[in-house]
Amino acid sequence: MAVYPVRRGRRIRSTKRIRTLVAEAHLSVDDFIYPLFVTRAKHMQKEIQSMPGCYQESIDYAVADAQEASELGIPAVILFGIPETKDATGTDAYSETGVVQEAARQIKNKVKDLLVITDLCMCEYTSHGHCGIVEGGDVNNDKTLEYLSRIAVAQAKAGADIVAPSGMMDGMVQAIRKGLDNNGFYNTPIMSYAAKYASSFYGPFRDAAESSPQFGDRRAYQMDYRNAREAVNEVLTDIEEGADIVMIKPALSYLDVIYRVKNITNVPVAAYNVSGEYSIIKAAARLGWLDEQSAMMEVLYSIKRAGADMILTYFAKQAAKELRKLADDKF
Repeated sequence: MAVYPVRRGRRIRSTKRIRTLVAEAHLSVDDFIYPLFVTRAKHMQKEIQSMPGCYQESIDYAVADAQEASELGIPAVILFGIPETKDATGTDAYSETGVVQEAARQIKNKVKDLLVITDLCMCEYTSHGHCGIVEGGDVNNDKTLEYLSRIAVAQAKAGADIVAPSGMMDGMVQAIRKGLDNNGFYNTPIMSYAAKYASSFYGPFRDAAESSPQFGDRRAYQMDYRNAREAVNEVLTDIEEGADIVMIKPALSYLDVIYRVKNITNVPVAAYNVSGEYSIIKAAARLGWLDEQSAMMEVLYSIKRAGADMILTYFAKQAAKELRKLADDKF
């Protein structure tokens, strides 16, 4: 005779109200950071072909985009710059009049309550497309640190609330912290791309930021996707050097790494839902292969469930609207 089940899992899945009551992961618009690609062009907004709904945009459009994000309740944007000219040392990255610096000033002036985070790397600004100073066909790690410190100071002077070094240079957090402190920016936090993997999911971003390397690749400084313990070591090193927030990038293929890092640290953990992860959903939805809204929310909840405290995502505005709609229709 079959034993009547004492535990019936379906009891707490039977209605929308019960499912909401017992939900373990909670996603909020407060979790989102919205990336913007800013260019020197005048009054221009150009859709990125491989990233539908995302744009290369002039500073005036970026300000309007940031304003809309703020009105949706999104607390922060992160700025990526597309300079007019590139050179071997990425001059525009550390120039006081660089494109990101100017965008940061104008956004901070017009959108008072929005946090402005600045991506701190050289690949978008260098003629060779690598994340530092190239000598003898390789990135000179220690010479690059001097430039990263200069970029951080320029961004902080322009009003950046948080600087986010993404080049995976050894010692970058320590060098940036020293540079900021020596210039009086003691209270400017560092959000370090502490575990940034060499990933095929960056393809659309490289279209957007025009940052593909002109020779070789970035596997000598970005992480090997076969490794997770190494990521923990990178994160702990950056925390020791002064990182206030640590980031895992990409997010969706590295949920296990997010989980590991969350369990061994006491600092906020960010995760970057990168361009390829975004574009996969957009492309499949356009072909009618999946429902875009539900796939978007499932991915974002998976990142949150893994342990991310904040999510950098191109879906930020779309997800904010969906969360508002779900709140209105909650029961």
